Amino acid sequence: MEQKQKVLDALGEMQIPYECVEHPAVYTIEEMQKLDFPQGAVIAKNLFLRDAKGKRHFLVVVGSEQAINLKEMEGKLGSTKLSFASDERLGKYLGLTKGAVSPFGLLNDPEGKVEFYLDDTLLKEDKVGIHPNDNTATVFISGPDIVKFAASTGHKTNPLRLK
Repeated sequence: MEQKQKVLDALGEMQIPYECVEHPAVYTIEEMQKLDFPQGAVIAKNLFLRDAKGKRHFLVVVGSEQAINLKEMEGKLGSTKLSFASDERLGKYLGLTKGAVSPFGLLNDPEGKVEFYLDDTLLKEDKVGIHPNDNTATVFISGPDIVKFAASTGHKTNPLRLK
């Protein structure tokens, strides 16, 4: 089954309300910001990181305006030196490709090998834009529903306070 449809089906089964906007493939936050999205929506920035030895993997979701300092992030995640995980690791652990990193990728991690962190400011948002594991669409759901979705995949949402 196609990645996007798998996500939409899961949202439907969980009775999580969503809005899906189709668009040309985008690979960066800058490209996303040029698209016509619902008023008041916050676009998520999704980072797939690994520790120095490649033993721990982290999916970190923050608002698109949030600056990220990997050195500071190490302390917040209780990790050794962080770096962006390779495309190979992204495929192995979340079943995703570059440009489609998303909390919805947790569907593809049934063994719970990826640690999930969500910027606590997103918990207050009604519309957070996230790719449905496919960068040709963006799904808008509430911050609390991101937590609900993650829990349905067996992943704990670790709150992340960046400010």
